[in-house]
Amino acid sequence: MIAASGGRSGPGNGAAVLRCCAFQVADRWFAIETARISEVLRGQRTTPVPLAHPAVRGLLNLRGRIVPVIDMRIRLGLAAATAAADVAGRTIIVIEVDDEAFSLLVDRLADVVEIPVRSIEPPTTADRPGQDAIDGVWAARFGLMHLLDTGRLVAGIAAATAERKAR
Repeated sequence: MIAASGGRSGPGNGAAVLRCCAFQVADRWFAIETARISEVLRGQRTTPVPLAHPAVRGLLNLRGRIVPVIDMRIRLGLAAATAAADVAGRTIIVIEVDDEAFSLLVDRLADVVEIPVRSIEPPTTADRPGQDAIDGVWAARFGLMHLLDTGRLVAGIAAATAERKAR
């Protein structure tokens, strides 16, 4: 999805760049294109859902719209946050995928970064949990930034949601 996302020209150099929102999950850095993000929330209350997908932390009522909250630590196969303070201080990023809203529970929101499209490398082919959602990797000055494909990120969760709606 990165190559097809249509970068824009950078300031004065004519190089294609991708504007992304960077965030941290556990000790890793990730990014999603800013065009996919509708809003960022903090301190939101969620309602647990029995028998939900393992990565779904619960549901969020977003101005009357019910939105699943995806714990990115679980979705990406990283260690779950255990302390109550770790969970309470996390940030929610709301994204839209195929006219459906999903919220991503992340540890820390960083900033908007402009990534030169030419410097994005393909992800490794290692078979690790969460690897299916990584579209590319960029060597940022502070470490590796994993670029996420929002469609693949929520694919299994969206299918489970659609199945529940059909019942």
